[in-house]
Amino acid sequence: QGYEGLVEGGDNIKQANWLSVSNIIQLGGTVIGSARCKAFTTRAGRLRAARNLVEHGITNLCVIGGDGSLTGADIFRSEWAGLLDELFQDGQISEEVARQNCRLNIVGLVGSIDNDFCGTDMTIGTDSALHRIMEVIDAITTTAQSHQRTFVLEVMGRHCGYLALVSGLASGADWLFIPESPPEDGWEDLMCERLGE
Repeated sequence: QGYEGLVEGGDNIKQANWLSVSNIIQLGGTVIGSARCKAFTTRAGRLRAARNLVEHGITNLCVIGGDGSLTGADIFRSEWAGLLDELFQDGQISEEVARQNCRLNIVGLVGSIDNDFCGTDMTIGTDSALHRIMEVIDAITTTAQSHQRTFVLEVMGRHCGYLALVSGLASGADWLFIPESPPEDGWEDLMCERLGE
């Protein structure tokens, strides 16, 4: 459950084996769980996470996520030495344990359907999101043709129009709205004219 699992510890932290990842390659979304974690945004929450990692002898993290997850990873990395020192000062860990776990290595992977991260060809999640969108468009297109109706489809992406743009191109959409290019004045008439054609 992401950082929630680090903060809560217990059964959330367990060793992965071949059975953990068997038969999951075709699944969309994250199978390891995902959760927003308010506790991790506080130093107290990060202190609990550090304690749980040290308890399990974990000094390597692979963080898959978007802006919030990767920002959190950077903060956690920068505070690591101070967190261990605080745990030692509070008597929660020994000096030896603090020394053995003195370095936290983090690999960050961009997991965002928005595909808006510089330096990557395609972020994790974008491809499966596009496949889902195209499946829906294929199903809607049949209904639209049968009933001779126009359908409006809203896709994910928040501030990034990548999914809308690519799925619009792939499906031959007649009209497209993306946040990077807001419609100009009079777009309503132009759109109605296009749809009328």
